[in-house]
Amino acid sequence: MIKTASAPVRALLLTLALVGLVLPWWFNLRYLSGGGSLAPGAFFGAAFANPLTSAITIDVYLAAVAFCIGVARDAGAGPRRWWAVPLTFGVGLSFALPLYLWWRSAPPRA
Repeated sequence: MIKTASAPVRALLLTLALVGLVLPWWFNLRYLSGGGSLAPGAFFGAAFANPLTSAITIDVYLAAVAFCIGVARDAGAGPRRWWAVPLTFGVGLSFALPLYLWWRSAPPRA
């Protein structure tokens, strides 16, 4: 169970989620506007273009899978928790993870 967080912590989590949305997508849009493709062959070819990008790609995907396992095991969040899984792989872990923590750290509803 995730405990209720203080207002400053929740604000930080929400700020991290917004930054995690804007910064990676700024680079994603640069990639796409430069002729990059979301077709699996081209996309993963670019993601694994060299040892550094391969390490970063593997690191992020493993962390995303671990986060999704955590979401699956977080039964206390109820069935609404599943929004985090498609968001993780469709938008990005750096957005979904802090947003999920922000959502889970809300004070209980009366």
